[in-house]
Amino acid sequence: MANQQAQHKKAAMAIDLPPLARQNLPTDLQAYFTKCEEKLGFVPNVLLAYSFDVAKLRGFMDTYNALMLGDSPLTKLQREMIAVVVSSRNRCVYCLVSHGEAVRALSGNPVLGEELVMNYRSATLPPAERAMLDFAVKLTDTPEAVEESDREALRRAGFAEAAIWDIVAVTAFFNMSNRMAIGAEMQANLQYHARSR
Repeated sequence: MANQQAQHKKAAMAIDLPPLARQNLPTDLQAYFTKCEEKLGFVPNVLLAYSFDVAKLRGFMDTYNALMLGDSPLTKLQREMIAVVVSSRNRCVYCLVSHGEAVRALSGNPVLGEELVMNYRSATLPPAERAMLDFAVKLTDTPEAVEESDREALRRAGFAEAAIWDIVAVTAFFNMSNRMAIGAEMQANLQYHARSR
């Protein structure tokens, strides 16, 4: 266990781009990191990984915050469910660990978090959420095969046009984010594992 903890104390990612010293970040980003520590108890390693370059960090944060925390016809739980299922298809350990925890926290159901990580089809889900995740998987696995009938299936499941846009946007963002996390070998914070169990 001590060896595991030492391994996870290494840099936020394998690419050797050290983050800017916190005091050298702009004050709004310093405040954001402080807010993370107050809310979560730590700064997520993905933010530390991006913090070698303020413009890249802001780009990531702005997109993430708009898609995952901003106003949307999708609930926060639905957006996190997409994040987990897409990350499962891509086998992205960082995002499965962090967003699996978010699903547990938002749903109050640790079993749902585990089912979505392993195989979302094993979860008992309302038909609309099953259709949403089926679409996200198809867009992840075979994007060239997505066609109007797939969007029409979402409409039949009750999703309006703005909700369909957000399903596409969250799916696309996590496909990109998964590849960044895997390619840079980002390390998930150990604290995520024990939360919301």
